Amino acid sequence: MTAPTTTSNIMDGKAVAAQIRQEVAEGVAQFQAEQGFAPGLAVLLVGENPASVTYVTNKAKSSEEVGIRSEVYRLPADVSEAEVMTLIARLNADPMVHGLFCQLPVPEHLNPIRIQSAIDPAKDVDGLNPISVGRLWMGEEALNPATPLGIIEILKRYNVPLKGKRAVIVGRSTIVGKPVAALLLQEHATVTIAHSRTQPLADVTREADILVVAIGKAEMVTGDMVKPGATVIDVGINRVPDASKKSGFRLVGDVHYASAAAVAGLITPVPGGVGPLTIALLLSNTLTAARRQTR
Repeated sequence: MTAPTTTSNIMDGKAVAAQIRQEVAEGVAQFQAEQGFAPGLAVLLVGENPASVTYVTNKAKSSEEVGIRSEVYRLPADVSEAEVMTLIARLNADPMVHGLFCQLPVPEHLNPIRIQSAIDPAKDVDGLNPISVGRLWMGEEALNPATPLGIIEILKRYNVPLKGKRAVIVGRSTIVGKPVAALLLQEHATVTIAHSRTQPLADVTREADILVVAIGKAEMVTGDMVKPGATVIDVGINRVPDASKKSGFRLVGDVHYASAAAVAGLITPVPGGVGPLTIALLLSNTLTAARRQTR
């Protein structure tokens, strides 16, 4: 697949996500023709966190658009952990459910690690079961987290060389930082994981041919921290006050876009960069899980 056309150094995540969705839709149609049923995705939503409700609604809509059967299990905020585990066990055993995830965060009385651990690794489209994590680091077949997969996908589709290149990841979360490090190692990049306590951080980031920033701090990485010509992947989404906006805020990444874009060879914007890829790769994971379970 060729990279989306561009006249600037902006990496268009929306365009890449659209390509992936089309490929998934074609794969789902072929799967259904061969198997007689569509891949199935089950989503657990505990409570009424507004952001989580929005995310789950968007994921369900996106699933339907590519032909994946999606069902959302809405549970009250005070549901017991035993009830959640019972539902997960039932969905694990259901042959028509090929992908399963629990939308995070969950209420404080629930343990997200225990919930993730209960999900069958074969259906773990979020890639957060400890077994899935272990398989990723061992280079074995696994379902990997969608956002890191999206990062690798956009790099490849923009023909960014990975083999032998120096990649620096700012952020060490289990959802983005660590898994994208493992995936970049599989692509034979030389990987450094930095974080908020790395000293001096700018010296490390300026070494990067590929700079992935996922630290959760608005515009923390500035242009003077970027190696000229580097590829910059900004995973952050932060709200900052802006009186000129009707909403009273604007969205920015973890990278100061204007200064970094003046230096970088390629850069993802916020919004419109990594964000659209996450749902696209979740759909791709669901199709992959269905194929593996029926082969």
